[in-house]
Amino acid sequence: MPEGHPFSPAGPVLAPAVWGPDVPEEQPQHLSGVGSGPWRPTVDGDHWQGLAPPVSSARDVCVTPGTRRGLLQVLKAYTLYRPEQGYCQAQGPVAAVLLMHLPPEEAFWCLVQICEVYLPGYYGPHMEAVQLDAEVFMALLRRLLPRVHKHLQQVGVGPLLYLPEWFLCLFTRSLPFPTVLRIWDAFLSEGAKVLFRVGLTLMRLALGTVEQRTACPGLLETLGALRAIPPSQLQEETFMSQVHSVALSERDLQREVRIQLAHLPKSSPGPAPLPQARLPGAQAIFESQQLARVRESTKPEIPRIVVQPPEEPRPPRRKPQTRGKTFHGLLTRSRGPPIEGPSRSHRGSASFLDTRF
Repeated sequence: MPEGHPFSPAGPVLAPAVWGPDVPEEQPQHLSGVGSGPWRPTVDGDHWQGLAPPVSSARDVCVTPGTRRGLLQVLKAYTLYRPEQGYCQAQGPVAAVLLMHLPPEEAFWCLVQICEVYLPGYYGPHMEAVQLDAEVFMALLRRLLPRVHKHLQQVGVGPLLYLPEWFLCLFTRSLPFPTVLRIWDAFLSEGAKVLFRVGLTLMRLALGTVEQRTACPGLLETLGALRAIPPSQLQEETFMSQVHSVALSERDLQREVRIQLAHLPKSSPGPAPLPQARLPGAQAIFESQQLARVRESTKPEIPRIVVQPPEEPRPPRRKPQTRGKTFHGLLTRSRGPPIEGPSRSHRGSASFLDTRF
C-alpha cells in the first residue's frame, strides 16, 4: 500500500504468520443478508454450518476469495491487535465487503482505519459513539423530517432499534449491494455524515407520506416498513441522488454532536464519547497523518548530560632512543596509513629500513 495512503498501516505490522499461506479461490460464498447468488452458508452465532438451499435475494453479498478463512483471519487479527475491544459481530459484514476487493492483510488494515478513524467508539464493548449518534440522528430527524419524527415518538420506535444495524454494518445488511458500494465510496471520501444522509433518506422513503404512516399504527409495522422499501427506490443512481440532496453539512453535524454531547448524562456507563477523534473523510485523514509524520521528524531532541569519570594520570612518555636502532620500530608504531612498498620477496638486502646510524 503506498506511503501516505489513508489506509496505510498506522501501527506495527502483524507477523505474516497470522495470515498463513495464500488461500486458493473457491466457489463464491454468500453471507446471509448481504448479497445475491445461488448459494450461501448458514450461520449459527459465530459458526459456519455449510451451504443452505438456494435463495433469491437482492441483499446477499458474494464474497469470493477464501471467504471463510479470510474472514476468520481478519477478525481474529483485529482481536489480537486490539484485545481491549475484542470482536464485534457487526465487523463481520464490513470485513466481508473489504475482502471482496483486497487480500486479507490489506482488508485488515482497512478495517482498523474504519474502526479507529472513521468510526471510533463504534465497535468497543460499550459502543458509546453509537449511542451518541443515535441521539444526533433523532435531533436531525426532528429538524429535517418533523412528521416522521413525531410518528416514531408516538409508536415508541427508538433509534437503537434500527440505527445500529444501519451504521455499525455500514448498510451492508440493509441495502442492495451495488447501492452499498456507492454508499461506501461516499462514506470513505466524506466521512460519517454520509451515514446520516443515507439514514434520513431511508426514513423519508419508508415513512415520508401520510399513507405510509397511517399503514404503520404500531411499533412492529413501523419497523417492518423500514425493511420493506421497494427495491426500485433503492437502485444506486436514484437512491444516491436523493442521498446527496439531503441538506446536512459537516458543520451542521458537528454542531449537533456538540449539543447532544452536552446533554448526555454524566452517569452513563462506559467511557465518554470522543467525537473529535472522528475525522471527516479521506482528505482529513491523509492531512492528519502527514502532519503527524512531520511532527515526528521535527521533534526536538532532548539534550543529555554525560559525566565521564576522571582519567587516571599517566606517567610521562620518554623520548625513544633511536641511536643505534633502525627506523622500522618507529614506522610500525606510527598512527598514519601503512607505508606501501615492494613485497618482502623483492626487497633488496640493503633496504633503507635496514639503514643504521
